Amino acid sequence: MSDIKRKINSDLDDRMTLDWQGTRAFFYGLGYNDADIEKPRVGIMNTWNEINPGHIHQRHLADAVREGIIERGGLPFLFYGVNLCDCVGGGDYVLPSRDLLVNEIELNAKAHHLDAMVLIGTCDKVVPAMLMAAGRVNIPTVIVTGVYMKTPVMDGEYVDFIDIGASISKVKEGKMTPEKFEELIHTCAPCSGACGMMGTANTMSLLTETIGMSLPGNATMAAVSGALINLSREAGRKVMELWEKNICPRDIMTKEAILNALTVDMALGCSTNSMLHLPAIAHEIGMDFEIDFANGISEKTPNLCHLAPAGPTYIEDLNEAGGVYAVMKELDKKGLLHTDCLTVTGKTV
Repeated sequence: MSDIKRKINSDLDDRMTLDWQGTRAFFYGLGYNDADIEKPRVGIMNTWNEINPGHIHQRHLADAVREGIIERGGLPFLFYGVNLCDCVGGGDYVLPSRDLLVNEIELNAKAHHLDAMVLIGTCDKVVPAMLMAAGRVNIPTVIVTGVYMKTPVMDGEYVDFIDIGASISKVKEGKMTPEKFEELIHTCAPCSGACGMMGTANTMSLLTETIGMSLPGNATMAAVSGALINLSREAGRKVMELWEKNICPRDIMTKEAILNALTVDMALGCSTNSMLHLPAIAHEIGMDFEIDFANGISEKTPNLCHLAPAGPTYIEDLNEAGGVYAVMKELDKKGLLHTDCLTVTGKTV
């Protein structure tokens, strides 16, 4: 028997199974045709819901991702994942939701035999969960972070969710009127997106871009912006390019990339919760992450930014200054980064 005939017979054997033929039957029921069924399956995991401002805008992002995937010849499938907000829900459920989301992504990716994924999410536990899942599943993946709400101004100054705690004390001490406090509550969270200060949500978005798992500029785009929709469409295109080149998360999420993230963490003055999430992310790629890494990196890394609550500036100010890559360029001048790390652009840092 010729090699060609052997291959034909082998392919036929592979396809004459209940799994494959059952998939065909159900895909026809979904409205797909024979040509569609042959396309790479690309999952779009979206943590959209209607109870959390950090995520309520993500439906439009998923639509744009879908367009990019279709444009480059993929077959997109949307599925949803859990997200909880520390502020809306809080309590004991939020951190466990991180690990639940990792499991949800893994189950959908493996059970549905996905060829690639685009993961869309915002907020404290969701973004690290997406990084963890990408490392665990290890199929071509691009992450789109839903980023921050625009920072409002009250009485000529920026205000944010972080101001509520201090203002409660002021009201109790008679230093702020109840009326002014009510004005703050109605002003400080004006639209969709994560809180605008350097909390865990923005920390993890910034570190996702540093690691190379999101497209350049993503972490400092406003949630309500045409730029973020356009980037989401490009993410759909880009994941197809990664699939064609077989570039997977563990090619990008290396030990060196994690150390880059820790360095940028120090330069930006990120949330201390990064030390809760970076070891978990490192674990998924098989890296032994020692907490002591932080001490050595902190000793030699300049703190370049003082973003709220450490200072008077916000993520949108960082964007105007050039974003993550401007910070990384300054760090590289001191030789503090591994610049040969691969990113989802297909290029190195």
